[in-house]
Amino acid sequence: MDSTQLLKGVLDTAVLAVLSRGRTYGYDLVRQLRTAGFDDVGDASVYGTLRRLFGGGYLTSEIVPSEEGPARKYYGINAAGTDLLERSKKTWQDFAGVMNQLLEGEEE
Repeated sequence: MDSTQLLKGVLDTAVLAVLSRGRTYGYDLVRQLRTAGFDDVGDASVYGTLRRLFGGGYLTSEIVPSEEGPARKYYGINAAGTDLLERSKKTWQDFAGVMNQLLEGEEE
């Protein structure tokens, strides 16, 4: 199964989940997602998701000088983002429950 479409559907939630642990910059967020198992996540997808979530009012951002090169844009989750993450967790748990029932052949 090609996981690309599934990844597109859960990337917002994955990004919010990482940011709920603390603010970070784009490349580090990509690294954390890949370390967590999202091996195929593309840089452009993550940066696009960050821009969209920020534009939707779910994230904060701050430019922070870096001793290792150019300044970095750090993102953090705000109250609206935390609410969205909580709703997304519930949706994911409900979806996973239904899928588990289907895959195990159980009926309600």
